[in-house]
This record gives sequence, C-alpha cells and structure tokens, in this order.
Amino acid sequence: MRDRTEHVEHSQGQAVAAWVAHLNQLRLDALVQRLRAQTGNLEDALATVDAAMRKIDTEIVAKNRGATKGMHGFIAEIAEVGVGNARAQVVGEDGVHQWVNDNSPVDLLRDGVAIQQKFSASGGWFSLRAVEQHLDKYPDYIRNGGRYQIPADHYETVRTLHTMAPTDAGRLVTSGDSGPSFTDWQRVQEFFATSDVSIESLEPSTFDYRDVQRGVYDRTLDAERDSLRATDRTRREDAHAASRPTLRQGVATTAMASAVEGGTAFVLGVVRKRRAGKGIADFTDEDWTEIAAESGTGFLTGAVRGASVYSLTNLTATPAAVASAMVTSGFGIAALANRLRGGELTEAEFIEGAELICLESAISALSSVVGQAVVPIPVLGAVIGSTVGTVMYQSVSSSLAHREAALIDRYRAEQRALEEQLAVEHQRLLEQLRSTTSVYLAVLDRAFSPDVDVALQGSIELAVHVGVAPEQVLDTEDKTWAYFTE
Repeated sequence: MRDRTEHVEHSQGQAVAAWVAHLNQLRLDALVQRLRAQTGNLEDALATVDAAMRKIDTEIVAKNRGATKGMHGFIAEIAEVGVGNARAQVVGEDGVHQWVNDNSPVDLLRDGVAIQQKFSASGGWFSLRAVEQHLDKYPDYIRNGGRYQIPADHYETVRTLHTMAPTDAGRLVTSGDSGPSFTDWQRVQEFFATSDVSIESLEPSTFDYRDVQRGVYDRTLDAERDSLRATDRTRREDAHAASRPTLRQGVATTAMASAVEGGTAFVLGVVRKRRAGKGIADFTDEDWTEIAAESGTGFLTGAVRGASVYSLTNLTATPAAVASAMVTSGFGIAALANRLRGGELTEAEFIEGAELICLESAISALSSVVGQAVVPIPVLGAVIGSTVGTVMYQSVSSSLAHREAALIDRYRAEQRALEEQLAVEHQRLLEQLRSTTSVYLAVLDRAFSPDVDVALQGSIELAVHVGVAPEQVLDTEDKTWAYFTE
C-alpha cells in the first residue's frame, strides 16, 4: 500500500508539473505567433508607405500633375490613403482607404465613406472656401453621406474659432502671437452661418498643410515610417508583457494542484480503510477525522507544490518536471528531518533516506519527460511516463534488495571485526607507550638531579636507556679520563 501511495504521489506531482509546463508552453506559443504576425504587419505597413511614395514620385511629381498650385492636393490624397492603410496594417487590421482618382466628386473612400479633400491656404479661409465651392457644384454631396477633409492644422483652427465666444474673440485683436486673428474668427463664424456645411461634416486629415508640399512629402513619409516602427516596438512589448506569468494564473494553478492532491489524499484514505475490512457505512468519527486530516495535508501540500512549481518554472530556468521533483524531495526530506529530531532515525539512516528520496524523485522526473515525448498529450504523457518509470524502478530495486542486504551485512560484520581488532591493538600500544614513558621520565629526572652523584648515575642510565653502546658509556673514571685527554 505504501509503494502504491508513493506511486500516486509521484504521478500527481508530475501531473501538476506537466500542467504548468503546458500553460507555460501555451503562453510561449501565443507570444511566438503574435511576434511572427507582427513582423508581417510591419513589413506590409512599410511596403504600403513605400508604394505611396513611388506613386507620388511617378504619377504626380514626375508628371507635374496639378502644377504648382494643385500638386500638393494630389500628394495629400495618395499620402492619406497610403498612411491610413499602413497604420491599420501595422496593428493587424485591413486597410480601408482607397484612392478614387477619376476626377469625380470623391477623392478617396474610407470603408465605403466618400471623402473629398480640400487643401487650400488662399484667402485665409483655412480651406473652407474650397469646401463651399465644391458643395455649390455638388449640392447633394453631404446629404449622400460624403465628408470633407481639410488639413489637420486648418481643422484645429476652424474648430477652435467655431466654438469661441465673442468675448474671447475680442481679445484676439490685441494678441501679439502668430495665432488666428479676430478677422479669422469672423470668417469662420460667417461661413457656418451662411453655408450648408456643418462642423460635423468636416474632419481633419492625417497631415498638416505643409506636410504634403513638394519637397516636403518625402520627409513626411520618412517620419511616418519611424512612427510605424515605434508602433511595432510597442506592440511587441505588449506581446511580451501579455505572455508573462500572472498572479491570476499562478493562483489558478495553485488551486488546481491543491484540489488534485487533496482529492487524491481523500480517496487514498477511504481506500485504505476499505482494505482494512471496513465498509464506508461503518466508518467512525475517528476514521473520518483521520481521513479529513490527511485530505487537509494533501490540500496544503498541493497548494505548496503548485505555487512552487509555477514560480520555479517562470522565475528561474527550471523545467517543470525538475521543479516538481525538487518539491517532492523537499517534502520527503522534511519528513525525515522531523523523524530525526524525534529520535526515530540515526544520522546515517537520515542521509540514506534522503538520498533514496532524491533518487526516486529524479527517476520520476526523467520518466515524465520521456513519457511526455512518447505520448505527446499534455499531462497524460507525463503521468504515464512517471508511473511506468517509478514502477520499473521499484521492481528493479526490490529484486536487488536481498543481494544488496547480504552484501551490506557482510560489510558491516567485517567492519565490526576490524574495529574490535584495532581496538585491542590500540589498547596494547597505549599500555606500552605509558610504561616506556614512565621509565623515561624517571631516568630523565635522575639525570638532571641537583645531586651530582645522582645526576652522574642518572646520565649513565639515560644513555643506556636511549640505546648508547655500553663500551661508549662513560661509567668509569678511566673511560672518562681517556675521553677528555686522548
């Protein structure tokens, strides 16, 4: 039953890891897809601007279409269509602008809406006189849904003057800046008072009046290319930000892991009681309390595992299977440490158990990786691989257990015998050293006695004790006289 429980624990741990890895892979795939699509978006947008530039060069400037007074109007039409479509394309949308170019009342279409452009600086009317003249020629243009587009700077001035109160307009007379004058205000007020054109029928162009002049439009479109690239960078940054791990997903993963391990612990608790011969109806309050405690521990363990695996895989470069193995090993070693503190295990047993737990967790992780590769179905492949690998490991380790145990017992017996032999030898040497040292100290003490006769006799004994040849020891007066005089 314990082996089966361990198999289940390893499998559910790797299932959580596989699910986290699947979520991470989904985010990565989405990021790669968005970045690939954005690359195409930018290429299309830049190509559209390039096409507009070529069309202006070849069909307008090279042919001097519109001459000096009217060329900028044709440049504005092509630039509006090209830039409008490019700005849509860079964000992944379809271009909706179309250049009509048939000398009709309509210059361009935007998603089916007719637009007539008027870029005129004559008379200080901010293009309004050109709009009025066009409406006089085509009186049904606005009623048919058409709109007038004027330069962006003209539109801003017109709108400001249209909504300006007379008291504020009176101050424009003394204004010393280069802004609109009181006369400009009067013209705008007169235009909307006498014309069928309303402010709602006007809209700003993408460009100011000066942006589409000959000799300037190329710099304008170059700036638009830079703007498109800036938009592209922003969208790529947004894609990276959207692909990052989120607290919400981490909480969901934690809850899922908690539910899986808590539910598994509950089922295993019930099964264990049933295998003990009890029917579910016969479970006592104590039985249910025990099962509830195990389930609570499972919920807590699952929550810790889910949060840990999600954090390790997303905040460090740790694969999900390895992260789960680390968490499983941590739980197992913590349990062993608690038993060690309680005196149930020795230090050697603790180390041996920790090594075994780490080995089993590593085998489970490796098996889940192999299983996921062989069965490329998220979670299922990892569970199958982990289960098969763990069972194979348990089978092999059990088959080798008896032989390993015999080898270990023999090794321990040899070590004990050697230890006893060395202890006896050590004791003998200590006794010998103690005796020899005692004699040496006694002789040494006599050799350095204050009494000359005692010291002389002690020196003779010391020389003999340390191994000096008897014939070389000065133990008589004749030997002493001969040594110092001959």
